[in-house]
Amino acid sequence: PFKFETGTLNHEGIAGAAAAINYLAEVGRTCGADFADKCKNFSGRSLHLKMAMAAIQNYERQFSEKLIAGIQALPGAKIFGITESSRLLQRTPTVSFRMQQHPPSAIAERLGRENIYVWDGNFYALEVTKRLGVEEQGGIVRIGLVHYNTEAEIARCLRVLQEL
Repeated sequence: PFKFETGTLNHEGIAGAAAAINYLAEVGRTCGADFADKCKNFSGRSLHLKMAMAAIQNYERQFSEKLIAGIQALPGAKIFGITESSRLLQRTPTVSFRMQQHPPSAIAERLGRENIYVWDGNFYALEVTKRLGVEEQGGIVRIGLVHYNTEAEIARCLRVLQEL
């Protein structure tokens, strides 16, 4: 397999991939038992990885629902993308939005002062933000959730947004 290798192997990438798989397998072992019945055709490490993915998806969906509901309750807020609870499994736990009275850069800066890290702009999707009609106004704010975020962090983020 090494005869076409053009340079040194990516040892860091190999170690990182192995660590990520081990981490996810542990998440499945410790947090995925409720999802074992959905993974009947798997066993061993594959079972743990499938259970991890199901557990993470469920956890992130719950937090997406809270974040979306909280942003929708803000005056002048508009979310871009799926917002219906019944369809949240069709989206990632990343929420893009704008607020009428505040440019995206100001929102991101304010959240950043509270150690809440979000992004603003067009995210290299220039044509998308142009078509959405938001490019000239600074694009959008994007909040990305992951399975190690907490409910308290989401509540704090929403509290800062409410204070704008």
